Amino acid sequence: MIVAIIIVAVVVVLAGGVLALRFAHRSDRAAAGATPGEPARPAPPVAPTVTEPSIDETIADLEARLAPQPDVVPDLTPVVTPEELEQLLEEPVREKPRLRDRLGRTRAALAGAFGGLRGRAVDDDTWDDLEEAMLLADVGLPTTQRILEAVRARAKDDKVADASGLVDLVQDEVITILDGGVDRELHAVTGEPNVWMFVGVNGVGKTTTIGKLASQQVGEGKRVVLAAADTFRAAAADQLGLWAERTGGQLVRGQDGADPGSVVFDAMAAASSRGADLVLVDTAGRLHTKSNLMEELKKLRRIVDRTEGACKEVLLVIDASTGQNGLVQAKQFADAVDVTGIVLTKLDGTSKGGIVLAIQSELGLPVKVVGVGEGVEDLVDFDPQEFAAAIFAADEPE
Repeated sequence: MIVAIIIVAVVVVLAGGVLALRFAHRSDRAAAGATPGEPARPAPPVAPTVTEPSIDETIADLEARLAPQPDVVPDLTPVVTPEELEQLLEEPVREKPRLRDRLGRTRAALAGAFGGLRGRAVDDDTWDDLEEAMLLADVGLPTTQRILEAVRARAKDDKVADASGLVDLVQDEVITILDGGVDRELHAVTGEPNVWMFVGVNGVGKTTTIGKLASQQVGEGKRVVLAAADTFRAAAADQLGLWAERTGGQLVRGQDGADPGSVVFDAMAAASSRGADLVLVDTAGRLHTKSNLMEELKKLRRIVDRTEGACKEVLLVIDASTGQNGLVQAKQFADAVDVTGIVLTKLDGTSKGGIVLAIQSELGLPVKVVGVGEGVEDLVDFDPQEFAAAIFAADEPE
């Protein structure tokens, strides 16, 4: 009996141990997030413990950061000397352009024929080549014949047997035609009203010429008023306004399509009240064959002439590249408004520089100013001897 009791007690104890082990195993699986029948998940890694710096350590770190750093001494060696700096600050001086440097195309038109003549004997072919060269340069037939007749006479008197001598005689005759005692000065009398009118067809550089001359005159200390009397083109007045801002001149303009005569009248009144020295008048430039344009220019001239002696210049602006067509324009305008002189623009970009001779010889109008570039300083007074030397000179070696 006792033995049976002992056996039963052992069985109960063993069963209780088994139940305890199963319960502990289930608790471990639940803590690991595993479901029954699945393997246990690994435990998440334990984050390392971060030790916060103490207050003393934080203060020491801030003091180290805010401590003054050693000064870095820059290199104070001057880049330029005082003399060089003064030279850099000076306004650059722009030299007057040489016609020799700007008339290469006209010279090239003559150089082929003239260069081939040198060293040859004088014969009929020589005279034909001379004539052809001058016609190609747009000297024009009447002026070419006049020059060759004079050269033939001198060559006969001087017994010139070499064609090189003929080229020199042609150059002398060109100077004679251009330097025939004509007045090439742009007139402006101190203390008097001075008006320069500019006429010419559209596209020849009339407004730009006025702007450049205004810049030059202001640079000489004159007070200038620009009259935008081409009221048919708003762009012309706007362009003149830009030149006025750029040069320090004063602009007088009217509404688009307004009476040009009123603009001229207002400009002269403004010049008188403001004590200006010079009024530059831009005019319309529609086709020169239109009679209404010529009548309009005559009207403007009459308005200027109401002030006795005020109109000092009527300058016809011609594009040199138009050649003989420019001569036709000169005849038309000269008959209408009594032109006093010629402004020849774009002379550097054409081989037709001989138009200078044709204008002077056939019309007796002096070329007073020539444009040989884009800059203000490239609008220069015309010098006959320099012009002749430029178109007959040999090209300099590079």
